[in-house]
Amino acid sequence: MHFHNKLRFVPSQIVTITLLLTLVLFIPQICLNWQAYYNFNSITKNEFKLQMLSDEITYLDEVLTMSARMNAATGKIIWEERYRQFEPKLDLAIKKSIQLAPKVYENEDAKKVDAANQRLVAMEYQSFELVKKNQKEIAQILLSNREYETQKQIYADGVAKRKRNISLQLQQKVDNYYKRMLWAILESIISLAMLIPAWLLVLHLLQQYLKAKKIAQAALEETNYRLEMQVAERTAKLKHKNNQLQQTLQELQHAQVQLIQTEKMSSLGQLVAGVAHEINNPVNFIYGNLMHVREYSQDLLSLIKLYQQQKFNYNSELNSFIDEIDLEFIIDDLPKILSSMAVGTDRIREIVLTLRNFSRLDEAEMKPVDIHEGINSTLLILQYRLKGKHKQQEIAIIKDYGDLPLVECYAGGLNQVFMNILSNAIDALYEWEEECLKGEAKKHLASITVHTQVKNEDCVMISIKDNGPGIPEEVKNKLFDPFFTTKPIGKGTGLGLSISYQIIVDKHKGKIKCISAPGKGTEFLIEIPIKQTR
Repeated sequence: MHFHNKLRFVPSQIVTITLLLTLVLFIPQICLNWQAYYNFNSITKNEFKLQMLSDEITYLDEVLTMSARMNAATGKIIWEERYRQFEPKLDLAIKKSIQLAPKVYENEDAKKVDAANQRLVAMEYQSFELVKKNQKEIAQILLSNREYETQKQIYADGVAKRKRNISLQLQQKVDNYYKRMLWAILESIISLAMLIPAWLLVLHLLQQYLKAKKIAQAALEETNYRLEMQVAERTAKLKHKNNQLQQTLQELQHAQVQLIQTEKMSSLGQLVAGVAHEINNPVNFIYGNLMHVREYSQDLLSLIKLYQQQKFNYNSELNSFIDEIDLEFIIDDLPKILSSMAVGTDRIREIVLTLRNFSRLDEAEMKPVDIHEGINSTLLILQYRLKGKHKQQEIAIIKDYGDLPLVECYAGGLNQVFMNILSNAIDALYEWEEECLKGEAKKHLASITVHTQVKNEDCVMISIKDNGPGIPEEVKNKLFDPFFTTKPIGKGTGLGLSISYQIIVDKHKGKIKCISAPGKGTEFLIEIPIKQTR
């Protein structure tokens, strides 16, 4: 029993031994496999290069032979110049081939081929000299006699045999590396068979460790729960405020994601993010504490009144200070100030709520929505543009709302579509007004009509129509293309209607189309299913 205890390993030792065994068995295997792969790859590349060089040597040799014979046949020096041009290329190709396979060029056959080549070159040089001396017939006989053909055949046979020897040697090397790789794979399989039981043991130990950790964690959670119950009354208010801050932080994070993903955030990002970051949190803080301030101030005022009613310990200095600060006025005005502050914070919260109802930054999921509420919120956001500025006239909004049911949709995305279409309509109306002023044309009442109705039992229809200049046919065909815009550089990205099309068609399985003609205004028709099919 004592001997058995001595041989027992602790879990950490088993894991360490298993890791070391894995490293000892697998790292050399990986290195050997990588080296074999690298050498095999190198051999393949060398084989390809040698084949290319052999073909090039054969080709260049034929070019030299042809150039020499054409020089002898025609007597033109251009063929000798061609010969001189290709001769260095042949020498270079032979040198490269010798560097890649030096042993092939060191045997007796290689010496015969080299001797034949030198003899051929000497005879070709001799033919060039004969041509220069106007002895073309002798040069032709020289390059067509039996000795020249014999040397040519010796050279050609030697090159072919050398090519076969190179291929044979390379194939032998490839076969050897195949055998080495097979042995390496066999050794890897044996190593894996040795390591599987060890790693199964490690996994078993890991499961036991996780189980023990889970039990300890459960015990710790139970202890924490008891401690939290004991201090719940003293930390209730603080925990409530922390939850509010956490919820607000999550809303802001969702808002940031929505701002980045859609073009609507490029036009409303500063407004909504600024309100959310700079107004919403401090206003909620002020609003939540105004009630306590009102209670505390009322208690203090009641305390002061009790002191005044008792009229004991008269102090002239205290009475002088009361007159100096006009205590009666403070008692009368302080509740009014607090009420005014409450009204102001309520108003700010309503404005923030209106903006959030428009952008729906906290509603990323599809849900039943009042379409009219989204349109009204969008119009409220655009109110400052509808009123006009400088010499621009106000744009009239005509609401022709039907009796719509709640529509299952992504409210924020749908409001973004309304924002894009209405913004484009406002831009078109004001641009047309400027053109009318320049041309001294007759002014007309600019208006945008929003009409909604139930088309059938499955979908609703929203129409947004302006009485502006209209859109030419060639422009209308490209309205929903990404990055297409007719606005000047810096005033439009060309993504508004493209994103609107994606929101309506892809996300809501609806339809959107534009009906317009020059001089007849523009109408966008949107069809949205009342309930989305999943």
